[in-house]
Amino acid sequence: MTERIEAVERALSAVLARRGYELFDVTLTGQGKSRVLRVAIDREGGVDLDAITDATEAVSEVLDLEESLVPGPYTLEVSSPGVERALRRPVHFRRALGETVTVRTHEGDGGAQRVRGVLTSADDGSDGGIVLHVDDHEERIPYSRIEAARTVFEWGPKPKPGRPGKHTKRNHPGRTEALPRCADAVEERQSR
Repeated sequence: MTERIEAVERALSAVLARRGYELFDVTLTGQGKSRVLRVAIDREGGVDLDAITDATEAVSEVLDLEESLVPGPYTLEVSSPGVERALRRPVHFRRALGETVTVRTHEGDGGAQRVRGVLTSADDGSDGGIVLHVDDHEERIPYSRIEAARTVFEWGPKPKPGRPGKHTKRNHPGRTEALPRCADAVEERQSR
């Protein structure tokens, strides 16, 4: 399965790059007729619905020409990585430096642990790991122990007890631009 995903990534990366998109992630899940090929794209400033449509056409064209990449029936889904994006590879972790992330690890005794903190460091190679600032200390986690990880979108501070509060978004550099663009694209599509 890993070899198939890598082949799909190689085939799509250059095509998407020519259109100004970065291939963020590819996953293939399910079996038989219920397989789903998910392709996540990104670009500076985020992606909107027009970008998703354009990228879907490019991806479909490549997959139709090279049927051996994903033989048999499947459903294609092209999207942005989202506000709370999965972190699977070292490059994903490096892009999330300075952000709050949650990491589920597997322990040697078969148990699991969930750690939440600010990502302060991420090694390049898959044999390395990450460093999270958790409360008042740094915690190093090797990639080999990471079962799942994702960024965390944080809303503003909690309201003080006994007083109603406003729910406002906390600004995150590099993320706040993508949210309004997506929202504007949805509004434009709905008003037509």
